[in-house]
Amino acid sequence: MSDLRIDAMVPGLPADSGAMAARAESFGFDGVWTPETDNDAFLPHPVIADQTDDIQQGTRIALSFTRSPMALAYAAWDLARYTDGRFVLGLGTQVKGHNERRFSVDWDSPGPRLREVVESLRHIFDVFQGETDLDYQGDHYAFSLMTETFNPGPSDHPDVPIYIAGVNEYNIRLAGELCDGLAMHAFNTPEYTDEVIAPTVAEGAEREDRALEDVSLSASPFVVTGETDEEREQSRAEVKRRIAFYGSTRTYHDVLDHHGWRSVGEELHELSRDQRWDEMTDLITDEMVAAFAIEAPPGELLVRARELYGGIADRIVLPLDHGEAFLTE
Repeated sequence: MSDLRIDAMVPGLPADSGAMAARAESFGFDGVWTPETDNDAFLPHPVIADQTDDIQQGTRIALSFTRSPMALAYAAWDLARYTDGRFVLGLGTQVKGHNERRFSVDWDSPGPRLREVVESLRHIFDVFQGETDLDYQGDHYAFSLMTETFNPGPSDHPDVPIYIAGVNEYNIRLAGELCDGLAMHAFNTPEYTDEVIAPTVAEGAEREDRALEDVSLSASPFVVTGETDEEREQSRAEVKRRIAFYGSTRTYHDVLDHHGWRSVGEELHELSRDQRWDEMTDLITDEMVAAFAIEAPPGELLVRARELYGGIADRIVLPLDHGEAFLTE
């Protein structure tokens, strides 16, 4: 593992994404990421590039199945050029319900389909760079028409890094096989990263004659912090709510099972089905908070992050609000 790089999340437009990214750069953050929740993940990046000099910037994560890989390729190619190679394309699948009911797109074989998204993106980038003709044929995507009019042409930054989000074994292994990075879910622990995720990434990497060191593992843990006792208690309560929320979803129960907490996950699931949200946080123990979260005063967050994730992850997302404290003090 490389030295732990420190990143921050910045919101999408119309928030002042550029100013927040500039603030992160001034504190010494290594990268900034934009989510795709209630805003578009790509739109802030020209603004961020205009107001920063060297900081890496990327999407964490842009939804992959709601756009054609060709549309993703155009956006990533443009942003790689505009940012002078600072842009990272972070992709994820979201879950079935959001794909089908929020975006009205098919949810079919998400793992193999994400593989084709990454494969076809690499192929399209080679086409843009003039290294081959467009001819990708998969089970989910097929691309064969590209004329000079529609080809943006070669770039000084053709090797656009691709990260994918992964929770299940297939996607984690896929990151090792084909990707530059894995954006790990917040519902994760250092122990699970070290004992489950990293070996699975390494297994995928070995299939393609790569190594674990070729894939950047990016953590985004829960954080408990605050300047006062009241702020810390509020922060802890919010983290417990988030652990309870994710723990109620069976998709994430492998993490709980690894720590011997599967029965807690089943209880959380049953409570969520009955809409008994207030009772769920009562099941989250101090031991669970300690496993899932980085807990420290603002000025000590970086030290604690390095203690927990140093040698395990390559990057970690920490709160920009406290960046001045833990990066400049």
